[in-house]
Amino acid sequence: MSRYRAPQVKSSPYITSEGADTLRAERHQLWKVERPQVTAQVHEAAKNGDRSENGDYIYGKRRLREIDSRVRYLNKRLDEVTVVSQTPTDPSRIFFGAWVTLKNNTDETTLPEVTYRLVGADEIDPGRGYISIDSPLARALMGKSVEADIRFIAAEITQHYRVRAISYSE
Repeated sequence: MSRYRAPQVKSSPYITSEGADTLRAERHQLWKVERPQVTAQVHEAAKNGDRSENGDYIYGKRRLREIDSRVRYLNKRLDEVTVVSQTPTDPSRIFFGAWVTLKNNTDETTLPEVTYRLVGADEIDPGRGYISIDSPLARALMGKSVEADIRFIAAEITQHYRVRAISYSE
């Protein structure tokens, strides 16, 4: 039995300026604030002698590895993403970073309008309405304008929406 893992599909290399600022703030917090504190704790724990049964030392070293791994990921990710900070030349159409208000376009439901923002993979937050640019809904929305009908398949269910509003500012 092998440990083969199929390669993951690359996400779109885009991020909003707010998302890039969030990643930079997280990197700063980990590298400049949290890592020095954990390093000091590990240093103090190492002074206690036997490291094989020293919980503070063992868990401190583990936390340092986690911090270093996350900082490496953030550095690499910030280098490879493209920050999209300008609105498109045609703001009447849906592109990356747009706030889109949708109305369910089926007769059997009377669901309220929903608003989503199309963002990069590092910014996804369903609670705030931030959906990935790579999601089926976002792919169906790309390039559409107000009053366009959208049809897409999610979880083997066909869904219909109508675009009610498009905005590039919150």
